[in-house]
Amino acid sequence: MNSSGILSITTFVYATAAFLYIFAWVFKKDFPGKVATWVASVGLAGNISGFILRWIESYQMGIGRAPLSNLYESLVFFALTIALIYLVIEQKYRNRTMGAFAFPLAFLALAYASLSPNISDRIQPLVPALKSNWLIAHVVTCFIGYAAFAIAFGLSIMFILRQRAKTEGSILKRFPEPRVLDELTYQLIMLGFLFLSIGIITGAVWANSAWGRYWGWDPKETWSLITWFVYSTLIHARMMRGWHGKRIAWLSIVGFMAVMFTYFGVNLLPGLHSYGASG
Repeated sequence: MNSSGILSITTFVYATAAFLYIFAWVFKKDFPGKVATWVASVGLAGNISGFILRWIESYQMGIGRAPLSNLYESLVFFALTIALIYLVIEQKYRNRTMGAFAFPLAFLALAYASLSPNISDRIQPLVPALKSNWLIAHVVTCFIGYAAFAIAFGLSIMFILRQRAKTEGSILKRFPEPRVLDELTYQLIMLGFLFLSIGIITGAVWANSAWGRYWGWDPKETWSLITWFVYSTLIHARMMRGWHGKRIAWLSIVGFMAVMFTYFGVNLLPGLHSYGASG
């Protein structure tokens, strides 16, 4: 079986895990949650295997490159990092209700890659501008940041819903305490902000080696900077203004919307990064 086949199967494994997390939360059952963790771990193993196999396949085809250069491959890596970071958090906090809001994001990323008719899974040679080791550093750091922001987005929604829990019997009461969600959201945003910053810096170095300038106000560059400013505003508000709770949660949601536009929206605009929309 080739890498695309493994990743297609992994998509349905992720779907099963996401369903089980939601089922366990809604029906207040622990056993489906435990199964969800096991299924999610199997899915992550499949995601990693498919990623590595695609790398090997590129060498077998005489291309020999890291599978990080187009929309399909970036979505595969995005799903992988979301699943990995989430499972680490679950292991630390021992609360599987977070999986009902975090793991569907991993499924959606991989499902878009595997099932969309507009995205090709063919392994193709790199264009000259992408033939740089800086590409790997840039993409890896950016997508670790994106994954941290994605999970923070899910936790922010949980925080807002948790604040609305009125009765002890509410399924919303199964969420972690608001202070835990608030602190974990902030920690993930700090992690994401660090890696996004590194991603922007490595991207600038790559741009200079590929095009002879560090910054050109390309749409992707511009929106990456906008996203950086949204999250830097959040961090400033937290550290200097003492913002907590709902205001941080809403800023986190706005920030993730900026991430999604940076990732997908700018592919519709002309620019040096427009190749990201192709297969």
